[in-house]
Amino acid sequence: MTVDEIALDDSAAALLRRAIAIAQTARARGNHPFGALLADSAGAILLESENAVTTTGDATAHAEMLLASAASRSLRSEERAGATLYTSTEPCAMCAGAIYWSGIGRVLYAMPESRLLALTGSDPANPTMQLDCRVVLRSGQRPIEVVGPALVDEAIAVHLGFWGVSAPD
Repeated sequence: MTVDEIALDDSAAALLRRAIAIAQTARARGNHPFGALLADSAGAILLESENAVTTTGDATAHAEMLLASAASRSLRSEERAGATLYTSTEPCAMCAGAIYWSGIGRVLYAMPESRLLALTGSDPANPTMQLDCRVVLRSGQRPIEVVGPALVDEAIAVHLGFWGVSAPD
């Protein structure tokens, strides 16, 4: 565990590991290695989503963006408000906005955006914005709890070799 990581209970750790596994699946399918899931307050998985930027040709097809959209279409507002979005990497500014507008009540992430930037560098496939999702989410009128980072090394492992980087900083 790195200095800035938070500890998770077994249930939350299992759900976050599932999001990381979804990121691995995205990578295996030729997409960027990002994954997310939405779970209810009891920990039951409601929805899962993986990054689909490469296979769809849609630069906005981030895992969290697709998940927020699916949640908006398929779940009642009360269900979204009581749910937690678990994600392999801290949501970017676009995804944080989608999370806000979809009404999801809580976010728990593994790797922080700052570590992603260290991994991707200047890779044109992922021009990472170094903007904490808390800044975006606190700018709205509805509170959204943000928890993370956690299981950072496990989340980084999915990215190793993908962006031309073989080891974390």
